[in-house]
Amino acid sequence: MSRTSKDSSTNFWRDGLKIASYCPLCESHSNPMDTRVIGEDEESRLLFIRCHKCANSILTIVLIHKGGMSSVGLVTDLTFEDVLRFRKGRRISTNDVLAMHEWLTSSRFSTWLSSQS
Repeated sequence: MSRTSKDSSTNFWRDGLKIASYCPLCESHSNPMDTRVIGEDEESRLLFIRCHKCANSILTIVLIHKGGMSSVGLVTDLTFEDVLRFRKGRRISTNDVLAMHEWLTSSRFSTWLSSQS
């Protein structure tokens, strides 16, 4: 990557972090947003953002491409540590989903659920 391209990318990321300083939940524009990078490569960053005003958290992926910058956020109740733990965990397979469906529709689940009351 050329120096000019790298400088441009750095400025883009700085602008992206300005966007991340706005909380869409409480509409706060305050600086006390806790933003941590979870993962990154040349074109994207996965960020964990926590608003100190309302204490809500957002997982955001920021992408930089020739056409500009885009981001997608997901409101979550996970902590930063939770995100790291789940990121390193085993991936859920199709068989896992099918097994859970079978469990939830089984009489064993109904019996278990009744016992939790």
